[in-house]
Amino acid sequence: MLSNGGSGAVNDSYGGAGHAAPRKRADARRNERTLLDAAAAVFVISGVEAPVRDIAARAGVGVATIYRHFPTRADLILAVYRHQVEACAEAGPALLASSATPHAALGRWINLFVDFLVTKHGLAAVLQSDDAGFDTLHAYFIDRLVPVCAQLLEAAAVAGEIRSDMDAYELMRGVGNLCIGADNNPRYDARRLVELLIAGLRLPR
Repeated sequence: MLSNGGSGAVNDSYGGAGHAAPRKRADARRNERTLLDAAAAVFVISGVEAPVRDIAARAGVGVATIYRHFPTRADLILAVYRHQVEACAEAGPALLASSATPHAALGRWINLFVDFLVTKHGLAAVLQSDDAGFDTLHAYFIDRLVPVCAQLLEAAAVAGEIRSDMDAYELMRGVGNLCIGADNNPRYDARRLVELLIAGLRLPR
């Protein structure tokens, strides 16, 4: 009886650990995404110096949880930046598959890119700091997002919706320039101007 009970307990323990570890990792990743989404939203409203308690409240967790995942504000800012870049990059192919036309997918993706730029603009002062962790962020941003934009432009060009000589980096720089100042002038509607830009890419039918 003791032998069987001990064996059963050991088997349960190993079996439980084997299944629990991946589930725990998945839960941890999901919790981290929730924190980063909350931080990004708060940064847009209040800037990167927003109180940690505001981020915790939006995420529905305690302040200690934020610090456990991100011990410093710089850690949190870097993580938000990378999280948003990855979300924007992953959205490109998904939008291309789900939208009525490649041009429609391009427009929807550019809207996400504008949302990212609004938050990124709030990070500008921090990104220009001497922190070595920020040195590679611009290259990371370019490497991840320019190919996605290029894929959307190519699909729209192949479909005969836009000209075939539109450069992805050039378009993204143009969108970025239109977004400058959008956060401090309530009369300036950057999104409307960007929508006009994307609409203007269409070839006449």
